Amino acid sequence: MNVSRSRHTLIRLCRTLSTSAQRRGIQDLNVLPERRVPKYLGEGYLLQSRRESLTSAETQHNDLLSLQWPSPPRNVLLVQKRNAPVTIAALKDFAQHIRDTFPDTNILLEPDTADELHRSVPFPVYTTVAPQDGASKQAALTQKVDLAATFGGDGTILRASSLFSSALSVPPILSFSMGTLGFLGEWKLAEYKRAFREVYMSGAGAGDRSQILESSSCLDGKDVQPESAEKVVSTAGGGPAGWSSIRGKSLGKTRGARILLRHRLKVTVKVSQDEFGLGASRATAPPTIHAMNEIIIHRGATPHLAHIAIFIGGRFLTEAVADGMIISTPTGSTAYSLSSGGSIIHPLVDSLCLTPICPRSLSFRPLILPASTPVTLRLSEKNRGREVDVSIDGARQHEGLKVGGEIRVVGEEIQREQDGWRGGVPCVMRGGGERGEDDGWVGGLNGLLKFNYPFGEEG
Repeated sequence: MNVSRSRHTLIRLCRTLSTSAQRRGIQDLNVLPERRVPKYLGEGYLLQSRRESLTSAETQHNDLLSLQWPSPPRNVLLVQKRNAPVTIAALKDFAQHIRDTFPDTNILLEPDTADELHRSVPFPVYTTVAPQDGASKQAALTQKVDLAATFGGDGTILRASSLFSSALSVPPILSFSMGTLGFLGEWKLAEYKRAFREVYMSGAGAGDRSQILESSSCLDGKDVQPESAEKVVSTAGGGPAGWSSIRGKSLGKTRGARILLRHRLKVTVKVSQDEFGLGASRATAPPTIHAMNEIIIHRGATPHLAHIAIFIGGRFLTEAVADGMIISTPTGSTAYSLSSGGSIIHPLVDSLCLTPICPRSLSFRPLILPASTPVTLRLSEKNRGREVDVSIDGARQHEGLKVGGEIRVVGEEIQREQDGWRGGVPCVMRGGGERGEDDGWVGGLNGLLKFNYPFGEEG
């Protein structure tokens, strides 16, 4: 009897220790400090009307904004391409590096990534532990995440952005290109030490910047800086933790991390004619969500073309008969819209693109509209198929658009306020040379999309 009782006690003890270890490894992100919101300073988005008076060097310099943290970022969300072992390995190395080098930082992960990773790292990781719906998860992330880093391709960046699709303020996104195409991915994985260092130190005042920045040398994406120079020791007081203890030459605000605010769409979906009709409560009005790339309606599995009424600025334009329609941002203009014959739009152009998918009429050309122009797509009564698919930033919605339902889209406003710029998705860009050799957009057109690539020639 004593042996049996001892055995049961030992089993309970093992289970308790196992559960305790798991809880130490995965913790609820709600215990973390509140998000630190940076400022984005610069004149780049005011240059549209006077760009012709600037030299090319001035234009290159002013196109991007400068990231200014009020104090060092603490909560870093890491998002990796799913079902790709190479990205989970890269994420683990990155997390280990920033925890070793900047010990005040906390690592946030998506729940499935946290389950896979927490046993192999010597520090806690944070995620949404309690069961929550999508809106609650987004609210928690919006309140806690200072910075997001992605490991994958363009789809991974879109997934990271979609985690904040209901938020008015998106944390900066640092993207490492590890996907198939990587048109949006700015940084090579080999540059991850330099990239995070630039973002972390961006905004430190004179005397606060680390010798990390003073003594480091990055050539061709390779860090040749001694490991000992990267150590940051947190202090209990005397200024922002992570900066106050670091002594070194300030590089100045103009040498901080550079930010491109990518435009988003504000999307409202009314799935059917009867939904939210007369007498409906305002509390049940369809929510507004944001899309970084595009919104697509498509006939899906039905063999019949979709009949879609298009309204621009509240006025009826036409009824399209096509496989579907795309409304994209400038960022999304190089995705499905481009494959459907849409124009390529520079990300600084404040606009949206309306592109038909395989229209029956040969005269239906893509339209580029001001981002402030409301566009409505309504599924006509003429449809033989009674429902079409809806996808936002590559994610198919659970409920399709029914006859009489409509989608209302307008560009999110990027505006200047007293303390900097607001709106859009802040993406951390690689710094270019004096002549702009590293311009990611032009380089992407040439190197990835093979813009105007000659047939029958190599090189």
